[in-house]
Amino acid sequence: MFDLILSGGRVVGAGGVTATDIAVSDGVIAALLPSGAPAEAHRILDVTGTLVLPGLVDAHVHLREPGLTQKEDFVSGTRAAAAGGVTTVLVMPTDDPWTSTSTQLAKKMALATDRCCVDIGFQIAVSKAEVDLVALRHLGAISFEVFTADVPKLFLHATLHELLCALQRIGPTGALACVSAGDQSILIASDAAGGRDVSAFTSSRPPIAEASGIARTVLAASALGARVHLRQSNSALGIATFGRLRSMADVSIETTVQNLIFTDADYLRLGAGIKASPPFRRDSDVEALRAAVRDGTVDIVATDHAPHSRAEKSAPYDRFGDVPGGMAGLQTLLPMMLHLVDVGVLGLTDIARLCAANPAERFGIGHRKGRIAVGLDADLVVVDPAKSMIIRSDEQYSKAGYTPFDGLSVPYHLALVFLRGQEIASNGQALDIRIGRLMTHAA
Repeated sequence: MFDLILSGGRVVGAGGVTATDIAVSDGVIAALLPSGAPAEAHRILDVTGTLVLPGLVDAHVHLREPGLTQKEDFVSGTRAAAAGGVTTVLVMPTDDPWTSTSTQLAKKMALATDRCCVDIGFQIAVSKAEVDLVALRHLGAISFEVFTADVPKLFLHATLHELLCALQRIGPTGALACVSAGDQSILIASDAAGGRDVSAFTSSRPPIAEASGIARTVLAASALGARVHLRQSNSALGIATFGRLRSMADVSIETTVQNLIFTDADYLRLGAGIKASPPFRRDSDVEALRAAVRDGTVDIVATDHAPHSRAEKSAPYDRFGDVPGGMAGLQTLLPMMLHLVDVGVLGLTDIARLCAANPAERFGIGHRKGRIAVGLDADLVVVDPAKSMIIRSDEQYSKAGYTPFDGLSVPYHLALVFLRGQEIASNGQALDIRIGRLMTHAA
């Protein structure tokens, strides 16, 4: 007898949508049954008429703990994830202090224990200090982050030589190297030129800086035989550069859902609330990015969830570029992807591919996450296409307390979210059930 059966739904995978009943035992998917097939379970849940997606895997998340918990913490951030159908988050290292040593990682893991509503994995910042990255991998690091622009000097790998050295150090760990690609020389020149407004900020990080960073990273990965993932591209030139060079190395690339929606014109409407890096681009860049997501050039859509309070965002700053960068996104990732389905940009299977299967596989947890398949964790999201939802700032669990998508109506409804077969959210409301576990490449 199974523990749970979801009966009557249509299962959404990267390869298609099928009428399938899902049987769960001991937290994993025990069987996929023909729709309506007789079977026994302690609980049979009729989800007829709904879509069942794999729990989303967000590969780019800042939960702000330790040191910045006025912005977010493990509890608030993972509750936001649960409410939005994101059942696994991969946490970036740029907290206070940045997570770059075994001691820092161990402390961060201890802080997260018994406080997370979804499963998490930790990513490590590669510094210029002598640190044993293999030991960090054994401790639980899911991946390693290399920054090439706009970060403190200890973590800045601005030259090709420094990038090569960082990738060489990561190699023996067997982990994925993630590169935030930019060009520090362009940033320095732009800062020297001055400028205080939005246009000065957008000019300081032009598409050619992104494209240059992508090209150097792919060449470095090719020279070393490294496995590399490129963080959030959002320009037509950057994507075109990646498309031309990607066959040279084992490389993947991501964008964010907000980069598929906002353009630089939205700064006039939303201002500091949507200030992040890279800056939003022109309509033509968004169209190129949408095409690249559809045709498979872009591998992953993430959030770069990086919350700040309204007060932090709206405080007076000398330059627009000084406004804290980032916004909350965990709770709105799936709704906004469904919005893109509604307006014809994507299909349902694209969500399963870009936000579940691909990130899980690329980050080494595809044996547990990212698909609705026998033997994998029963991380499931039940979506009702016959109902709608309105995204509201006052319903966000993130400490940011706002979303730039406030007021948007989405013609789908997030009915239920399960983590390893246990219900963690219902009707868009997260239950305060802290059963999240640490994900590693081996666990």
